[in-house]
Amino acid sequence: MTSPTAMTEGPVALVTGASRGIGQAVAIALAQAGMRCILTARTQGGLEQADDQIRQHTARSATLLPLDLTDGEKLDTLGPSIAAQFGRLDCVVHCAGTLGVLSPLAHLQPRDWERALQTGPLTTWRLIRTLAPLLERAPAGRAVFLTDQHARQPAPFWGLVAATRAAQEAIVNTWVRELPTGSPLRINLFEPGPVATRLRKLAMPALDMASLPTPNDIAPHIVRLCQSGPQPQGRCITLNLQEPVA
Repeated sequence: MTSPTAMTEGPVALVTGASRGIGQAVAIALAQAGMRCILTARTQGGLEQADDQIRQHTARSATLLPLDLTDGEKLDTLGPSIAAQFGRLDCVVHCAGTLGVLSPLAHLQPRDWERALQTGPLTTWRLIRTLAPLLERAPAGRAVFLTDQHARQPAPFWGLVAATRAAQEAIVNTWVRELPTGSPLRINLFEPGPVATRLRKLAMPALDMASLPTPNDIAPHIVRLCQSGPQPQGRCITLNLQEPVA
């Protein structure tokens, strides 16, 4: 991790996939809300862009962690590393994801499944395993996992996305049910729907991106789930842009 100082006071948030799109917008919004942010993604350049925005808005820097989440051994060290540097973790927002292959099921190859399982449910499981001890000790721990409607509404050619997202949701919901009675940790799924991102453009190149909400439109609704105070538990929150954000 790279940081000018070790920051141990105030709530600490980890955002995956923070180099672009929804992840980057959420990271900036969390920093503006007063959280000290650890940002992870595969690309250093994108993380630096997010950090530049955070500096402009808050006059503070984020902690940048270039990391391929499919590298299981490195991902396993994430929780202990955060504990050593910060001593706490109050929030994680898991935005990282890939589109995978859009194809009839019969045309998918074993390598397509292996890659999708690695980047989807296996990464989610490893992330929970390494971060759960910190989040479960936090005074008001929060975990938000982005999901997709195809997990519950399979569609032609989206079978790989549907299966891996459904597995991710099952893993997250199992974690909720394993929490001890009275735990202050709140864990939820968040379904943003179609958003004007690079992945949406790859999936549907003919779609008019201008007709979709932007990551900046989405971020405040996710940040609201990361705040202390009363929060839902074990729900899949579907974005409602008509609902005011406190």
